[in-house]
Amino acid sequence: MKDNRRENFKRLAVARTKEILRRLKVLGNCANRSHYDYTEEEIAKIFSEIEKKLRETKAKFTFSEREKEFKL
Repeated sequence: MKDNRRENFKRLAVARTKEILRRLKVLGNCANRSHYDYTEEEIAKIFSEIEKKLRETKAKFTFSEREKEFKL
């Protein structure tokens, strides 16, 4: 059972990571100034939101020592 959960995680994590990387590449296509017009503020807002979500998601995978110490 544990092996199955591990394999499921690996399968889904790889597929979802590939999709995120693909979508970031697509977002990068918007950098072409001959096709798009944007401001530095708009770019800062986009990447601020991406970085915020990345920090939140990464935190879900981080196990703090405080959580491990408490026991009933």
